Amino acid sequence: MRAILFCLLASPALADIPEAVQDHILPGYAAFARASDSLAAVGKTCDVRALQADFHLTYDAWMAVQHLHLGPGEDAGRALSVLYWPDPKGMGAKAQKALLAGDPAKLAPEAFAQQSVAARGLLALERLIWPADTLPADPCPLIAATTADLARVAHEIDTGWQDYARLLTTAAEPGNTAFLTRAEARQALFTQLATGLESLSDQRIGRPLGSFDAPHPDRAEARASGRSARNILLALQALRAFTATLTPDAPLTLAAFDKAIGQAQALADSDPVLDGIATPGGRLKLEILGQTVTAIRDLVLAEVAPEMDVGIGFNSADGD
Repeated sequence: MRAILFCLLASPALADIPEAVQDHILPGYAAFARASDSLAAVGKTCDVRALQADFHLTYDAWMAVQHLHLGPGEDAGRALSVLYWPDPKGMGAKAQKALLAGDPAKLAPEAFAQQSVAARGLLALERLIWPADTLPADPCPLIAATTADLARVAHEIDTGWQDYARLLTTAAEPGNTAFLTRAEARQALFTQLATGLESLSDQRIGRPLGSFDAPHPDRAEARASGRSARNILLALQALRAFTATLTPDAPLTLAAFDKAIGQAQALADSDPVLDGIATPGGRLKLEILGQTVTAIRDLVLAEVAPEMDVGIGFNSADGD
């Protein structure tokens, strides 16, 4: 991953921290909690068709907030327990096989919450309801435990954000030790946008793209459920919506997002699991989308950062 460096050169318009919190972040986490409740209810029945439908609704809801890596979502590894990806060593599948064949007591809520994050969350559930191979035991108890745990985590994040939102929106006020200035709060939100774009480029696009001689469609996210390209599309839509709440004036950036969203929609319609990147024509489509995302990243630094009055120097791999 490359480091991104921006030096503030212009006088900004005011960013609307409350709008980002109230119109984007809080509704997003609330929607994810509601979707996870429905999924957990279906998880008790082990109806595969209903599980698959609610899985998609819950994954869609998570994609609306997955770019946010601050506050309650990061505490106690909650975001990782929702979506542990990539998992190049297959740790999740190995841990799930042990759970399927092991002590049922480990599926009790308190015990399951202590299991590896790789064996929990959305992609763990995907492996159970779209299994690549015959499972070693009845998956229904593990499905019920996984969906219940996901709902628990979703509500912990949603509840925690009620307090964390106040910290962001009361930055610089007496007693707020988390954000001593409004600039710190703006910086924290801007960093989520910048790192979200970098993660999209490096992970969801870059990992399957690989090199010309060695593409890796097998490394795409959520292939078993057919959502690899859809997740790229949803990530772009979420980041665009987030940008629109962060600053009132970023026409070039928003136009670039619209271009990328159109490209991603076409990709999702024609190549949902990115198998086509093994061919020159299919690869070109994903490369072009990747180039558009890179252009968005450059525009965010050139247009959005001055509007928000932030300067940034970080490597997103460090989480700084």
